[in-house]
Amino acid sequence: MKMTEQNQSKQLKDIHFSVLDLSPIMEGGNASLSFKNTLDLAQHAEKWGYTRFWLAEHHNMPFIASSATSVVIGHVASGTSSIRVGSGGIMLPNHAPLVIAEQFGTLESLFPGRIDLGLGRAPGTDQLTAHALRRDRRSDGQDFPEQLEELRSYFDPSLASEPLPIQAVPGQGLDIPIWLLGSSGFSAQLAGELGLPFAFASHFSPHNTEGALSLYRRSFKPSATLQEPYAMVGVNVTAAGTDEEAAYLETTLQQQFLNLIRNRQMPLQPPVDNIDEMMSPHEKAALNQQLGSSISGGPETVKAKLQRFLDETQADEMIINTQIYDHAARLKSFEIVSEITGNKKD
Repeated sequence: MKMTEQNQSKQLKDIHFSVLDLSPIMEGGNASLSFKNTLDLAQHAEKWGYTRFWLAEHHNMPFIASSATSVVIGHVASGTSSIRVGSGGIMLPNHAPLVIAEQFGTLESLFPGRIDLGLGRAPGTDQLTAHALRRDRRSDGQDFPEQLEELRSYFDPSLASEPLPIQAVPGQGLDIPIWLLGSSGFSAQLAGELGLPFAFASHFSPHNTEGALSLYRRSFKPSATLQEPYAMVGVNVTAAGTDEEAAYLETTLQQQFLNLIRNRQMPLQPPVDNIDEMMSPHEKAALNQQLGSSISGGPETVKAKLQRFLDETQADEMIINTQIYDHAARLKSFEIVSEITGNKKD
């Protein structure tokens, strides 16, 4: 993407930075430890000036503990005081819209002004698990716009195309920001047409980033929610003291995607010295395609790469995903990002 003078004018200190956490389950660990680490990360992220802390819904994946996403959001919100907490995202086709309205109505009632509801239309799992969750094979995401309208109408009945005979209690009348998440153009266009904020999954779909953001901005219509488009992009970041240390730590993320390519379900693995020796040329190409926008390095390297990514995307916010095996090193990576972007409070 070519940079213009306007592209170059937006600096890292001008945008918000947030955290995407999957509550990773490490080799040798368990979900209980993952939730402890998640809360610890959220508390540090709050101190370091991150805007929001999002958790993602995935199922039947032994390296992700955040399957009961709403429950974990409540756990994190109760252990923090100011950072926004939400879903990145709830996979709406897995749920009845009324249930999500009640869950997030409950969260917003418990933690007023701090809850975000990010929504996706993918299953967040394999097809067998999706059927176990949904029980109805017709619920395949094609009716996502209708589900979204129903969900939004539980919060604001004036949005319903016809009167709803049911109330979401708690939920109705609450102002909970709704975001659409996507890795292609479908949700980008829908978010634009509805005037909603949009979050794009650049961290695993980098080649679709430019097209989706352009489509979102072209499609955008001002709404009661937003007068101008607001785009957030996800990005994998592994920051450490040196480029060499970061490259070593990043092999945990690379192994995670390599195992997904091989259809091997494993907890998050420790870093290795010889990642290139572990994969074939075909696997390496597939890995590079999925992780093409990932950023790793020492502070100056990461700062330069984040600025380049901002120049290319003109994002209003970046949400950082960091899959590092060692919890202390993971915390340090997020601290480095907060320092080099000018977001750190102390």
